[in-house]
Amino acid sequence: MKQRHGTRRFPQSFRWGTATASYQIEGAAREGGRGVSIWDTFCRLPGRIRGGATGDVACDHYHRFKEDIALMKTLGVTTYRFSIAWPRLFPDGTGAPNAEGLAFYERLIDALLASGIEPWATLYHWDLPQALQDRGGWESRDTAEAFAAYAGFVADKLGDRVRNFFTLNEIKIFVDFGYGSGAFAPGLSLPAARLNQARHHALLAHGLGVQALRARGRPGLRVGMAENIAAVLPILETPEHVRAAERATRDINAPFLTAMLEGRYIASWLAAAGADAPRFTDRELATIATPVDFVGLNVYTPEAYVQAADTARGYERVELPRSHPRMEASWLAFASETLYWAPRHVAKLWNVEEIYITENGTAAADEPAADGKVYDLDRVMFLREYLGHLQRATDEGVPVRGYFAWSLLDNFEWADGYANRFGLHHVDYTTQKRTPKLSAAFYRNVVAGNALA
Repeated sequence: MKQRHGTRRFPQSFRWGTATASYQIEGAAREGGRGVSIWDTFCRLPGRIRGGATGDVACDHYHRFKEDIALMKTLGVTTYRFSIAWPRLFPDGTGAPNAEGLAFYERLIDALLASGIEPWATLYHWDLPQALQDRGGWESRDTAEAFAAYAGFVADKLGDRVRNFFTLNEIKIFVDFGYGSGAFAPGLSLPAARLNQARHHALLAHGLGVQALRARGRPGLRVGMAENIAAVLPILETPEHVRAAERATRDINAPFLTAMLEGRYIASWLAAAGADAPRFTDRELATIATPVDFVGLNVYTPEAYVQAADTARGYERVELPRSHPRMEASWLAFASETLYWAPRHVAKLWNVEEIYITENGTAAADEPAADGKVYDLDRVMFLREYLGHLQRATDEGVPVRGYFAWSLLDNFEWADGYANRFGLHHVDYTTQKRTPKLSAAFYRNVVAGNALA
């Protein structure tokens, strides 16, 4: 059949999905034997969450997951990235597992499979059991060991139905915001040396988790990370600026993605950290670099634009002008080419052969119109432009194999509470009514055609 003029197709085997996270949608915070998480605690600290919101109910997905799977089927997606709440399986982080919590995820996974949707499970999306935080949280190496034990349990119990796992979601964010700026749970502002050690323990948890999943899982189990890459863009697409952006990508991601994919902290980062560098062993670095089957990238907005410079680093940052467009969330600068450069840099720098965009999306105003519909033209614009750059990447051979839109539903958006809406479906938090937005129709058409028209 002749390709329609202007159609931009994705590879034939490309996977389309949506993504969510346990604390952001599940609710049922005190049901089914679930333990307390650091976000349950943090949300009760005065002034930490906009509007005093909590995830106690959120989208009530714990009770409404079948309804939400029906929304996925209408979208036509064949994959779903969700996270397992560690305190729902291990209320105290370690010790005896909670049978009711395991039964919930078994019901969810079985319902997904019955609907022809492949489950992709994230083991840690920020809801650390409070009991582990009380014993040091990510400042303690014991937390990394506890994560490995939890990962092995999940592989043993759910690995017959879940083939693809992500270890931890966005180490860069949950450590630096939770233990550095204090903006996220557990709300600490540590000095540099302790912060770097917490980063190291989270990286170690990733490596130990990969090993535990493989040791306890079935043949064919696959595993990777879902990291919020610090995306660096060249100011112009010329060879010298592209090379500068590649170098900056490796440098700026030094304590996170670079360390995971190279098994070392690069010399320039260690030198800059000086006496505040983390304590580590060669064996720990080798564990952190345990080979993965794929790399998941959460991509929203650029960390920096850079230009080539005659300096030791070979690049310098260029600040965004005030007039650069932004979306509803103030941190989200609209730069659709980010979804081209981020995976391209990763594939080239580290010879990665399988990449998934594990999150991409935007907050928008999302006010229902008089007819009850949500005409989120801004999100449609965002998705069209970002996916256009992703299609360019795949067309040029960048090995992106799938895309998970963030998010299936409006949900609890961390320190912003319920103020920012990222969903393809509007949620009335009083009635829990789900309403597909215009963006859901747009995404459904993309998925159906495996292309941008």
